[in-house]
Amino acid sequence: MKSPTRYVVIEDELAIRRFLRASLPSGETEFFEAETGEAGIQLVAQKNPDIVLLDLGLPDMDGLEVLRRIREWSNVPIIILSARGQEKDKIGALDAGANDYLTKPFSYGELMARVRVALRYSERDNVGAAREFAVGDLRIDFEARQVFVAGQEVRVTPIEFKLLLALARHPGKVLTHNQLLREVWGAGYTDSTHTLRVHMGSIRQKIEKNPSQPLYIRTETGVGYRMLAD
Repeated sequence: MKSPTRYVVIEDELAIRRFLRASLPSGETEFFEAETGEAGIQLVAQKNPDIVLLDLGLPDMDGLEVLRRIREWSNVPIIILSARGQEKDKIGALDAGANDYLTKPFSYGELMARVRVALRYSERDNVGAAREFAVGDLRIDFEARQVFVAGQEVRVTPIEFKLLLALARHPGKVLTHNQLLREVWGAGYTDSTHTLRVHMGSIRQKIEKNPSQPLYIRTETGVGYRMLAD
């Protein structure tokens, strides 16, 4: 029998904690809540949750500080739930190690979709690195360094493959411009967003049926890119 999914919710708004507790399926989840950052950090350490839902506007410390402290010792999936909707807030949280970011108000259905993606790929990481990624007609063979669309190999440059690899190793997760530039080009290129956009445009021309309406790589405007998982 599958064990319940363990949630730690770090959120100072009682109404949101009550909403989440009431909405999550009973019998399938264990729900632990904290209204301060310090208490939340302690809960994560004590309960070893499967996923953390974290607000940024906490009464005792900024949620980014909570995120950074948890990331010092844990890779637990963390989804930010915040009223802060500016690009700089999203970029800061994702760069600090968040798996995803939802702006309040959010729908329960969208939250659960993000949770499922985070849990699925966290589970995959725990049993070992995958050798390939596949979604729709797209398949990326990590070891052979080959890309296929509808069974036909697509020729990509080494840089394009490194970009695809970075995104495909974190499907469903937003990777910021800075994260991709650091991983593919190095720390000295974090301001080269134009170069990144040019390469992403080239990739879309090769793998998408309609590059203006991409099926595989979504642009998160002003933030970065996400490889769609389903």
